Amino acid sequence: MTLERHKYDVLVIGAGGAGLRAAVEARESGLRVAIICKSLFGKAHTVMAEGGAAASMGNVNDKDSWMVHFRDTMRGGKFLNHYRMAELHAKESPDRIWELETWGALFDRTKEGKISQRNFGGHEYPRLAHVGDRTGLELIRTMQQKIVQLQQKDGRETGDMESGIKVFAELTITDILKEGGKVAGAYGYWRESGEEVLFEAPAVVIATGGVGKTFKITSNSWEGTGDGHALALKAGANLVDMEFLQFHPTGMVWPPSVRGILVTESVRGEGGVLTNNLGERFMFKYIPDVFKDKYADNEAEADRWYTDQDNNRRPPELLPRDEVARAINSEVKAGRGTEHGGVFLDVSKRIPADVIKKRLPSMWHQFYELAGVDITKEPMEVGPTCHYVMGGVEVEPDTAAAVGVPGLFAAGEVAGGMHGSNRLGGNSLSDLLVFGRRAGMGAAAYVKSVTAVAVSDASIKAAAARIETPFTNSGGENAYSLHAELQEITHNLVGIIRTKTELADAINKIADIRKRIENVSVAGDRLFNPGFHLSFDLDNMLLVAESTAKSAIVREESRGGHTRDDFPTMDPKWRTLNNISSFNGKEVVVKQQGLPPMPNELFDLFDIHELEKYMSKEETARGGVKL
Repeated sequence: MTLERHKYDVLVIGAGGAGLRAAVEARESGLRVAIICKSLFGKAHTVMAEGGAAASMGNVNDKDSWMVHFRDTMRGGKFLNHYRMAELHAKESPDRIWELETWGALFDRTKEGKISQRNFGGHEYPRLAHVGDRTGLELIRTMQQKIVQLQQKDGRETGDMESGIKVFAELTITDILKEGGKVAGAYGYWRESGEEVLFEAPAVVIATGGVGKTFKITSNSWEGTGDGHALALKAGANLVDMEFLQFHPTGMVWPPSVRGILVTESVRGEGGVLTNNLGERFMFKYIPDVFKDKYADNEAEADRWYTDQDNNRRPPELLPRDEVARAINSEVKAGRGTEHGGVFLDVSKRIPADVIKKRLPSMWHQFYELAGVDITKEPMEVGPTCHYVMGGVEVEPDTAAAVGVPGLFAAGEVAGGMHGSNRLGGNSLSDLLVFGRRAGMGAAAYVKSVTAVAVSDASIKAAAARIETPFTNSGGENAYSLHAELQEITHNLVGIIRTKTELADAINKIADIRKRIENVSVAGDRLFNPGFHLSFDLDNMLLVAESTAKSAIVREESRGGHTRDDFPTMDPKWRTLNNISSFNGKEVVVKQQGLPPMPNELFDLFDIHELEKYMSKEETARGGVKL
């Protein structure tokens, strides 16, 4: 078999919002760029971000600003966010949205003709720029068109539209290759034929998205197998705070064939209310002390907020996602759930049918076609679904460079630090744009400062042998069976509510699967062989699950997307510490690392009494630091 070889300046693994924005930036810096897409070009998980992109443009409420957005993001993450990432995100998001509009994005408009912005959980003001409930789809459509525009420009100048930027669709990367401690390229194979491909490039941007398929119930599509997290670990990078997984509070629960499919937070942003099987609007019982000054404790005030936001507190349905997911979980466990193990979400009593179909067209169609429910007339059944991972590759905020691996960059969901312990809805799409651009800039600057190194024959031989391993193994373990076992372990032992005993059990069981995966064998050949693909996905998911469980057992507190039943409150000591996961070739090792303290100018944006709810007395007394 002849090895297919390519040389580029920047290799982008992942064709969602972050990957495409990185590719655009690198190409506009004059570099040759390859985009690797695991599935079809345009079929990225970005399209599942339905509600909107958070940016403090102030189009609906001019009191909004980057400072308010920064405060909301830090509060949502329970102050475990990397302050610099949250700062950059809040400051740069408006420019990224306006830029997207100049590239052809068609956002919904206000009566004045400005980009419309809607309410979302955890955001003080209407902040999400949106296209109905299909915002992610519009983002991907616009970014794809921008890629095509750049290719057309190259075509006019060189006669070859793919001379400067090329998309390699349906291709899986199995290894990031290094020479002399620096990135030299990547190795993979075409999913259709199994034929191997070598990419030589001094810079690699990982933008592979999330890890949802590690769990039994998830909103993620089949691609979300933690590929980027695992590739980074095996290349020598670190993962930060992998214990923090976001279980979106509202996924479909019935029928079983659609369990876990996302129900956008826009439904609650447009006025949808959550009730249990007794008809009680239960969220008023679950407002944490740290949020009681901002959220209504009675229905009358909550309802008034929709027409008078300046003089009323927000409805508790719009609490951050971690709070709502735990509340739903508690109601179901207490026997107050629906017949199918969820709760009710009803928007039909708040707004007219024609408005629902205009503002939430995808949701209306999704429930009507898949569940036989008309959301303009009746409530939906919803429950938590594994949706997003806050943990990810440890990066330098300004350049998105992976710490410890020269030439490696990460952006989007695969990168950690930006969202702390919990992501606010809407911050994902703007995160993709802000840090996708910064990753492209960082990669371009790096490439221009170094000399590319050729990949050695030894590295190629090792990568090729790894791809052949499933066909030469004779152990008889089945990848599908092991994947099902892993999903049961994570669902039952590393889910929304965790304990030390269950986490220890999970770690032991994951280690057992780690041994058994060495005996996974695949029948047939490489051609159109899904078992072949899963054998690599499973290895990635095991590394993710191990990182999550080992980080979760160490963090003896409850914060954001990590809830310990045996340590039910936040601990100020843990607010200052990140869990850092690394891979020594045999197992994941977790250590603690201090979180960089906020500088004075950001620290002073908060009321000291609010900070006292999260920080120790010593921290609040010390204040911010001078930079």
